[in-house]
Amino acid sequence: MTSPDTSEHLPATGRRLLIFAAVVAFVLAAGFLVIHLEKSRAEKKLSKTTTAAASAPQTVDVVTVEKSPASFALTLPGETAAWYESVIYARVDGYVAKWMADIGDHVHKGQVLATIDTPDLDAQLIAAKAKLKAAQAVVVARQADALFAKTTHQRWRDSPKGVVSEQEREDKKAGYDSATARLNEAVAQVGLAQADVDRYTALTQFKQVTAPYAGTITERRIDIGNLVTAGSTSNTTSLYRMVQDDPIRIFTDVPQSAAGYMKPGLLTHVSAGNIPNRVFNGKIVRTATAINRQTRTLRVEVDIPNPDHILVTGLYVDVGFQVPTEGVVQIPAAALVFRSGGPKVAVVGADNRIAFHAVKIARDSGSVIEISSGIAAGDKAALNISSLISDGETVTVREFTEGASNAHAQR
Repeated sequence: MTSPDTSEHLPATGRRLLIFAAVVAFVLAAGFLVIHLEKSRAEKKLSKTTTAAASAPQTVDVVTVEKSPASFALTLPGETAAWYESVIYARVDGYVAKWMADIGDHVHKGQVLATIDTPDLDAQLIAAKAKLKAAQAVVVARQADALFAKTTHQRWRDSPKGVVSEQEREDKKAGYDSATARLNEAVAQVGLAQADVDRYTALTQFKQVTAPYAGTITERRIDIGNLVTAGSTSNTTSLYRMVQDDPIRIFTDVPQSAAGYMKPGLLTHVSAGNIPNRVFNGKIVRTATAINRQTRTLRVEVDIPNPDHILVTGLYVDVGFQVPTEGVVQIPAAALVFRSGGPKVAVVGADNRIAFHAVKIARDSGSVIEISSGIAAGDKAALNISSLISDGETVTVREFTEGASNAHAQR
């Protein structure tokens, strides 16, 4: 059974609950309305900001185009070569009697390098001299015969007519002519014999192998007792190899892009890895004046004084050139744009409008590009230009700085 006090309080409690629920509902509705209004205002503000940003000119970093330095350094691999290089062969057959020069020796012109025993040649010279003496003796006999025939002919020729017949006179004249002919033949034989003697005598001079010029012996291929054969065929063995390396030649192949700068007289500096802290100065003396079709390079020769012979033939070296530049400007690699029609640079004009200029690349060194035509020093070149920016579009210019570049890279 419900007490009177409880029944009196139930309606009041229900009213309070209803009031509380109504207040909560009102608060929630008010909060939702406020949030909706704030969100709507934020969306409108964002839309306005986005529209303004989309319609505003894009900001681009620019750099000022500068002239390239008066010259640029170009280093290429090269190889040393001798001024003269000779392979020395024997000029006579024989045996090596002695050798006096070995590898590494510096020899002067005419210095005896080796001697060769030539028994066959010596015998041939002796025989030629004996033949010459025999021929000379025949000449003496033929001279006596010719003299006798001459006097006989003169006596019969000058005899009175009727004493000797015409036939006898003609016979004596024929005898004189025959004796003269035999004398001339004997004299000719003496000449032939003398020529043989001279030839063998000249060959005996090659018993001594001498240096053809002042240089360095780089190879010795003989020893005492070796049989050597005259000639330089594939079946004969050379005696020595020698070079003259002062001055020394250096050959290098220059790419086609730099070939036009390679002129005789251009100064160079050469260094070798096995000779630290040493730089050799030289100059271009000649070029091939033609591009190699396989490698598209120009063969260049540099001559360097080498009085201490520290540079040897066949050495790998680095050849440095200071190549002059004329009418060339430079830009950062980030300013180069590749679009249809070849490489271009986006130049910002005084009215802040973009103009894409077709350019010709003179040299690409990685971070810096040298341009020979299309832009000029003082132009404003845009960096990292967006592909959405078109020719003639207005932009907002921001001068490029190294700090800004680093911050952009970090982003």
